This record gives sequence, structure tokens and C-alpha cells, in this order.
Amino acid sequence: MIDTLASFVSELRAVGIPVSTAEAIDAAAALQHVDVGKEASVREALAATMIKVPRYRRAFDTAFDVFFGVGAVEGAEWETSAAGTENAGELAEGIAAALHNDDIAALRRLVGDAVSQLAGFQPGRPVGGRYYLYRVLQRLEGVEELLEDPTDDDRLARAIAADDVAALMERLRMELRREIVRRLVADRGPDPVARTLREALAEDIDLMHATRDELDRIESAIAPLAQKLATRLAQRKRRGGHGRLDLRRTIRASLAHGGALVAPQFRAPRRTKPEIVLLCDVSGSMATFARFTMQFTYAVASQFSRVRTFAFVDEIDDVTRFFGPDHGFAAGLARMTREARLVGRDGHSDYGVVWQRFVERHADVVTPQTTLIVTGDARNNYRDTRTDLFADVANRARAAFWLNPEARRFWDTGDSVMALYARECTAVFEVRTLRQLERFVEQVALWTQKAPLRSLN
Repeated sequence: MIDTLASFVSELRAVGIPVSTAEAIDAAAALQHVDVGKEASVREALAATMIKVPRYRRAFDTAFDVFFGVGAVEGAEWETSAAGTENAGELAEGIAAALHNDDIAALRRLVGDAVSQLAGFQPGRPVGGRYYLYRVLQRLEGVEELLEDPTDDDRLARAIAADDVAALMERLRMELRREIVRRLVADRGPDPVARTLREALAEDIDLMHATRDELDRIESAIAPLAQKLATRLAQRKRRGGHGRLDLRRTIRASLAHGGALVAPQFRAPRRTKPEIVLLCDVSGSMATFARFTMQFTYAVASQFSRVRTFAFVDEIDDVTRFFGPDHGFAAGLARMTREARLVGRDGHSDYGVVWQRFVERHADVVTPQTTLIVTGDARNNYRDTRTDLFADVANRARAAFWLNPEARRFWDTGDSVMALYARECTAVFEVRTLRQLERFVEQVALWTQKAPLRSLN
């Protein structure tokens, strides 16, 4: 058990869940007070000692199923039934009935039959847990229809029934996942299965390639992450540190000690908040990245003296009016999409035209107190880059940063002109995840304290 627990802790750390040595010791101690033969008891005991943030629970449960899933698999269970496809209808009916009746024993027995007959397991092949799950669900597609009640005409009742069906289908997926993981572990061992099924935390999901479900998880993670960051920044500013040495006060204080400089006196540190100007490319796939950048920045707006936001495709508009403490972010985003003038010609990125329009209309927005942040992939569709105009804007700012959500190896390939703009920036960053975005915003918030910028990659 101790070896398994140690491997489990290592997997949680690999996922990104922080588990300290003290928490691992607490987890081992907790197991002494539960029935280790009951999976649910072990799961909750470990979760209580290791999970500090609710959004970590999904990744925790996936790893737990790998390392603590119970029950061995007999060799015959691996064999796919020749009549598996024909039996799918009967299995679907049985599973639907077990779900309706909340018969857990019957459900797990039928799920085992479904995996045996429909998954197409081949022992020794590379781990493919998600594929097996998809394969079984595809062949049990009739379950959801059997759970529905088409006879009810009341709209509210139908809505409630739809939620109930969704919950039952999620229960089925959970049981299928656990059964598939159990068999994979029996065949390949826990470590390779854990690596294959590893659930990325919301803050580590690639923003450019996230699924709808992953985008929802990122959305729900933004507010807690922003709150944590704002608290951390406020604490650092309170702790602060000494200001510059005040020589006159130091000499005056030394007179009480015969001229010995034993009590250096410091001026109160001057703390200022940076003013942020965001220029966000919202074309195509950049729209998702820009959305989360804006949302995260506004969530920690208290750390900045002012935030001005401009969005662009091949035209640029000041969209600050759509966001702020008096506006819900989702509603503001919808208004921006409807009302802002972001497309001027053909709807394809044109950074050169954007810089020209910005200089003509908004150049006075950028001052020596401004931290300029540009988000975009710098793909200009082979059009005029007007780096001279961008350099003019960047030189007016206290600092100019560029956040690119593309992998760095793709910069300056095809129509990317990242290197041309990078020369005019204080620093450029590959920012592909919410965690990297959080670290960057933290650095900008501390910029006035001359904190060195760390690499985000």
C-alpha cells in the first residue's frame, strides 16, 4: 500500500497538483482510520488530505482509478465476443433499466459485459483508454434514447428529465471509464496507463486546442486563479521592502549613538500601479486566447491603475466601454462582438493597417506610464507589417510585451512575422496556457517594483 501511495503521489505531482511531503504523510495516516477494502472510503480519505482546490478533483479521480482501482481481470474477460455487436441492443436495455432503478450491482455487471463484448480489447497493445470508451459508447448509443420519456408535454418536466438523463449518462461513462482502466492496469501496469489517461489541470490546457468541455473548465478556473493572484500580489506589496536609503535621517539618528551608523533610515517605498493598454487580435482562433487574456486581466484589475482594451482584426476599436466592474464579462463580450468595429475590409488579420489606425486615432493613449500588451500570433497574411508604426507606439510605452499563443517553433513560419515585431518589444512570450498567463500578469503587476521577468516556457 505504501509503495502504491508513493506512486500515486508522484503521479499527482506530475499532473501539477501540489502535494507536499507533509500532506503525503497525512494521507498515509488517514488510511489507518478507514476500511482500505472500501474504495469509496479510501478515495475520500486521500482526497481530504491531498486536494486543496475543487478543480483538482477530476484529475485526482482519474489517477486514483489507475492506482487504487480494485479487482483483478481474468484472461477470459479480454476476449471480444463474436456476437458482441448483436448483443449491444440487449446490453443497452439492461443498462438503461439498471440506471433507472439505481441498481449499482447490476449496472457494474452489465458494464463489464459491455466492455468485454464491445471494446475490442487486445492485450499487449499500446494503451488506448479513451478510444475504448468511445468505441463502447458508440455501440451503446441506444441507452440515452431508452432513458428519455417522450410522452411528457410539460416543458419544465422535459427540462428536468433532460438533466436527469444527462446525469445518468455521466454515471454510465464513469463506470465504463473505471472498468476500462481496471483492465488496462491489469494488462500494462499502472504507470503507463496513468501517463496515457493523465487529466491536465484547467490551468495547463492549451488554449489554442481546447475542446468545448476544456474551455468550460478554463472558464470556471479563471476567477479562483485571479483571486489567488490578486491576494498574493497584495501581500507582497504590503510586505514590500525598504525604500531608498535616507542619508540625512540616518546621520541625524546616528547622533544618539556617538555618530555610529547603527540605525539606517529609509524612505517609504513609492508604490505605483501600472497602467495597462491591451491590443488584442480577435481574428479566427485568436479570439479564444484574446477572450481569456481580457477576462483574466479584468479579474485582477485592482492591481492596475487603469486598463484600456482595444480589439482588432483588420480594423481596431476601443472596446473598454464593454468591460469593467459594472458589466458582466460574458455580456460585455457579446456586446463587443455585435457593436465593435473590428473588420474593415475582408476580415483577415492586417497588423499594418491596425497600427496605422491606432496611431491615427489612439496614439495619445500610450504614455510613459503605460505597459503595452499585444496578444496575437503575428500572422499578417503576407501584408505590409508597418513595423515603423508599431515601433513608434512601443517606444512611447514604459514597456511593451507581446503574448503569442502559438508554439515558439512555429513563429516566423509561413506568414508569421513575429521576429519583426519582437525587435520592438521589451520582451515576447509564448503563452499557451492559463498558468503561463497568470505568471505573466503577475510579472506585469510587479513591474513597477523592477521584478525581473522570468521565462514562461
